[in-house]
Amino acid sequence: RNSVAVAVGSDLRVFNLLEDCAVILVDEAGGASHNDSIRGIKYGADGKLFVSAGDDKLVKVWSTESWRCIATVCSEKRVSAVAISNDGLHVCFADKFGVVWVVDLPGVDETQAPLNKKAVPLLAHYCSIITSLEFSPDGHFIVSADRDFKIRVTVFPKKPLDGAHEVQSFCLGHTEFVSCLAFICTPDSPQGILVSGGGDSTVRMWDIISGSLLDTCAVGAKAQFESDTTEGNCSTVTDICTIPACTLIAVAIQSLRGIMLLSCNLSSRTLSVMKVVSIIGENFVPTSLGSSISGGLLWMVTGASKLRGSDVSSLSRVKVISGFEKSSPDASEQEPAVLVDSEIPGGAKLLEKLQGSISVDEKVFLAAADAVKTAMCNLLIKKQYSDEKREFRKRTRNDRKSKH
Repeated sequence: RNSVAVAVGSDLRVFNLLEDCAVILVDEAGGASHNDSIRGIKYGADGKLFVSAGDDKLVKVWSTESWRCIATVCSEKRVSAVAISNDGLHVCFADKFGVVWVVDLPGVDETQAPLNKKAVPLLAHYCSIITSLEFSPDGHFIVSADRDFKIRVTVFPKKPLDGAHEVQSFCLGHTEFVSCLAFICTPDSPQGILVSGGGDSTVRMWDIISGSLLDTCAVGAKAQFESDTTEGNCSTVTDICTIPACTLIAVAIQSLRGIMLLSCNLSSRTLSVMKVVSIIGENFVPTSLGSSISGGLLWMVTGASKLRGSDVSSLSRVKVISGFEKSSPDASEQEPAVLVDSEIPGGAKLLEKLQGSISVDEKVFLAAADAVKTAMCNLLIKKQYSDEKREFRKRTRNDRKSKH
């Protein structure tokens, strides 16, 4: 509500929308907040907490009032996804080995020195990279998605430190990796309706209680038509974002220079493509989306941690779409429009903070767009090995701990 945060490379960049100024992060651990690529950032449900984590195997919990790091958690492996429980009492994070960990936050006092909290395992997907973590709107379930096409719905226990042993359902149907999750909040379903996107170029809607597939929207063909491209496997859904107080879902797709808006019919529980909002005159392909609870804005970002053969590092670009006011819950009344840079809240000061500079050279930006187009597939598409190669990899593993 009060700030916007962008992670690109190892940089965590925050802008205070209320005070119209860049935020200075206070991390008493010294040095940079993170020293390797950040893979997950998440605001808490009430906006008071923020968590960041990544390849440096550190999970940082921040107070959004002072933007001071109030707790640091060390992970055994690189972190791939994060989530904060709805009551703000627990932080969950997933690693690249397929384990979801939980750490409790009660007793964390912002006036005290940052705590070094210890995480305990909550659940596991067994050697599959977990790509996304989300709590249901009522807080009763934690949903995890992975590289092996699975979505697991787990009952979040009253004592999370003892582990989560009750699986509510599995949502099975994706034919490639699941990349992102989001919930549609409805009065009739306090647990929410789950939507997911993945490498199979589809957005799917689920009933998490039964795990049943409610509807599938094939967005890949529409995206390729809009982008006028013939490239193969370039319609991966990189992110989805539900718009508060309406039934619209924003979808970011690798090949699409803009975003696709899907309409959800709650009575029939179906999805349909409503419109495509294109970004004109710029090679902007969003990779991450976020909606503001107030103001009716959809925030979009794309970026690259490092460009080969270039001195430019941690490049990002921010765009905003308006027209999602709460006064117009009917999807047909929405008229989304891409804001020019001067119309974005915070204007030039925000762009300078979040992007690193106000303007981005077109050649560099084009190189970044090409880099992010293949990054996700390179990371998540499972490699197929012959029996001989598989046995060789087993014999030459270097992650086994030696016994003394």
